[in-house]
Amino acid sequence: MLFIVAWVCSNLGGSVDYRDIHSVSQFEKLSMSLWDLPTYAADTTVRMFIALFCSFIFSFVVGAWAAKSKRAESVIIPIIDILQSIPILGFLAITVTGFLAIFPYSLWGAQLAVIFGIFTAQAWNMVLSFYQSLKTIPKELREASDMYQLSGWQRFWKLEVPFSMPGLIWNTMMSMSASWFMVVASETIVVNFTKTTSSAINLPGIGSFIDQANDEKNFTAVGAAILVMLIVIVLYDQLVFRPIVAWSEKFVVSEMQESGSSSWFLRLLQRSTVLKAFGHFTALQANKIVNIRWFKKDLSKSYNQIDHLKEQKLPSRVQSALWQVCVFISLLVFVYLAWQFIYNNKEDPITFAETIKVFGYGLATGLRVFALIIIASIIWVPIGIWIGLRPKVAEKVQPYAQIFAAFPVNVLYGLFGTLVIVFNLNFNIWCIVLMALGTQWYILFNVIAGASAIPYELKMAARNMQLKGFVKWTKFLFPAVMPFYVTGAITAAGGAWNASIVSEYVNWGKDSVLTATGIGAYISEQYNTPGDHTANIALGVVVMCILVVLTNKLFWRRLYNYAEKRFSMNM
Repeated sequence: MLFIVAWVCSNLGGSVDYRDIHSVSQFEKLSMSLWDLPTYAADTTVRMFIALFCSFIFSFVVGAWAAKSKRAESVIIPIIDILQSIPILGFLAITVTGFLAIFPYSLWGAQLAVIFGIFTAQAWNMVLSFYQSLKTIPKELREASDMYQLSGWQRFWKLEVPFSMPGLIWNTMMSMSASWFMVVASETIVVNFTKTTSSAINLPGIGSFIDQANDEKNFTAVGAAILVMLIVIVLYDQLVFRPIVAWSEKFVVSEMQESGSSSWFLRLLQRSTVLKAFGHFTALQANKIVNIRWFKKDLSKSYNQIDHLKEQKLPSRVQSALWQVCVFISLLVFVYLAWQFIYNNKEDPITFAETIKVFGYGLATGLRVFALIIIASIIWVPIGIWIGLRPKVAEKVQPYAQIFAAFPVNVLYGLFGTLVIVFNLNFNIWCIVLMALGTQWYILFNVIAGASAIPYELKMAARNMQLKGFVKWTKFLFPAVMPFYVTGAITAAGGAWNASIVSEYVNWGKDSVLTATGIGAYISEQYNTPGDHTANIALGVVVMCILVVLTNKLFWRRLYNYAEKRFSMNM
C-alpha cells in the first residue's frame, strides 16, 4: 500500500506554465483508453486520502476548539455551516488562482487545488461530528478524568478522541462517499486568461474521465469507470474502513459490550507477529507523546482552590464586548472585500436586478433543500435506527451504503435527462431526486452511528419497562439518536445546497443540457461559460451563504441546542 501511494504521488507532478494557454491546453483532454482506468482510480483515491488526512487534523483542532470555547463556538459553528453549503465550484473558482500562484510552473498547483476541493467535501461533517461528540461526553467520564488529574492534552487523547471515534468513523466513511459524489466537479480546473478566454486542466482521475465521457456521450466508458470505482470502494472498505469500524467499537460507552462488527483483515493484522511488534513499538511512542512531560500537570504542587476558581470564572463583560467588536469588525471587512470583488468590476458590472434574480434562485433551491430533508428524514431515520441496533446488520449494510452514497450523480445524467424529456417531467421538481442521491446518506450514517452508540444499559432499561410500538419510538429510540440526527440533518442540508450545482444543471453532451431554476444552476452556468465569470460565481456563493446563515440561525441552531439540552445523557 505504501508502494502504491509513493508511486502515484510521484506521477502527480508535471511541468506547466499557467500563463501560457498553449502550455495549459495540453492537459485539456484525457486518454479515453479503458486500460488507463486503474491508474486514474489510483490517482483519485490518493487525492482523497491526502484530503482525508488533512480533514482529520482540521477536525481535531477546530472541532475541539469550538467545543471547549464559547467564544470560538459562536464563530466557528456558523462558519462551518456556511462552508459546508458552498459548492466545490465556488471554492475552486475563488481559490484556484492562489494555488496556481504557489506553484506557477508545476502541475502540483492544480493538484493542490483539486485536493482542497475534495477536502471541502469531507471536512465539515467530520468537524461537526467531533464537535457534537465532545459536547455530549457524559459528566461521569469528565469527572473521572479530573480525578486522574489529566491535563488538557492527556484528556484529549485518552477521553475525547476515543469517545468520538464511533461517530467520527461513520462520518469519515460518509466523507469519502461525498468525495466520490463531487469528484466529477472537482478534478477539472479552469484557468482564466482574459474575460472571454479560458482553458481547462483535466487532471487524470475517475472524475475527469467520467466528465469527458459524458461530453462525448461515450456511455461504455462511463460504465467501465463506474465498475472500477465500485471495485476501489469495496477494496478500501475491506482494507481500511471495515477494520477501523470493528476496532472503534471498543470505545462505545457501555459496561456490557455486545458482539459487533468483524473484519477478516483486522484479524489478519492482529495475528501477524511482525505487525504486532510494530504495533507495540508504535503504541509506546504514542504513549510518550500523549504523556509528554511539558503537557502534564505538575502533581507535586498542592491543589489551589483560588487558581481553580479563576479557571472556571466566566469572562468579564469587557472581554465579551471586545470579542464581539472584533467579530463585528472582521465581518465588516469581509463584506467590504466581497462588495469590491463583486460589484466594482468596470468591464462587466453586476446590476441590482441581477442580484435580486440570484436571490430568487436561492429561494427556489432552499425550498428544494427543505423538501429533501423532510422526505429523507421520514424514510431513513427509522431504517437507520433499525440498522444501528443490530451490529451484524450494520456490518453487512456498511459497504452497500458507502457505494450508494459514493455513486456520482453525473453518471445518471444521460438516463435521467432522457426520462425527463420522454415523459415530459418538470425538471424543477425532479432534480430533487438527483440532489437526494448524494445528501440523504448523511442522515442515514449519523442515525446508524447514534443507534450504535446507545448504551447497553439503556436498552435493557427500555426492555425492562416493556416499551413497545409508538411509545418505544417516541420515548426511547428517537430521543436517543436525536443529537446524531440533528448533526446529520444539518450536514445533509449543507450538502444539498452544495449538490445543487450538479443536480440543477444536467449536461450529458455539448448539445444536451437541462437547467432548473435555482442558484446551483446559476453557479454551474457561470462556471462553464467560457471566460472569467468569477464575480458572478462569487455573487451566487455569497447569496447562498446569506440564505444558509438565516436558515441555520432561525431553525437548525435552535433545533441543535434543544437536542443537546433535552436529550443529552448527562445528568
